Amino acid sequence: MRSSLHTTPRPDEEPVTVVWGELPPGQEREATHAALLRAAAELTGAPAHRIRLDHAPDGGPRLTGPASGLRVSVSHTRGAGAVALSRHRPVGVDIETIRPIAAGPLARRWFDAACADWVARSPRNDGVRAFLWLWTQKEAIGKARGHGLAAGGLTQPLALPADTLTGPTGRLRPLPDDPRTACAVLPTGSPRHVLALAVADG
Repeated sequence: MRSSLHTTPRPDEEPVTVVWGELPPGQEREATHAALLRAAAELTGAPAHRIRLDHAPDGGPRLTGPASGLRVSVSHTRGAGAVALSRHRPVGVDIETIRPIAAGPLARRWFDAACADWVARSPRNDGVRAFLWLWTQKEAIGKARGHGLAAGGLTQPLALPADTLTGPTGRLRPLPDDPRTACAVLPTGSPRHVLALAVADG
């Protein structure tokens, strides 16, 4: 994992650590889990070998040992992985590799009408990126809330950019229907991946 980002939900709150990187195909899961343990060790000052990755009752990842108090999230896709860590607030992270998909039909099938219309208005070459700009945020929000894409996660309203492109990146914005939860697409410097982070009140 090659890149590290630190983002602050609000000026008075502790930053969230996000680590992501491109990975050899077939090694994504193992490498992402190893990156989580390294990041947790750096954040807590504890030896990495004393930290273990376990699963919470809802299936989400959790750390044991000296890092047991951290809130964490993990995501991996073909060729890339990402982790997010926070000391106090639930976090969700999702990363997707840009690839050929039927963005318009998929948006109509899974998203609410406003999001599907936004994808449809995107220039032809930006449709896939626009779809994944939405999908990764919805996935990250579901992880931060602890229910994934269930409970209406795919129809979660988002603040849509007016330009019908991929929208602003890097700034966590409150959800239109829930100011306690914020999300953003983060800059990666890679045209091949879309990375989103969500932070919720615990």
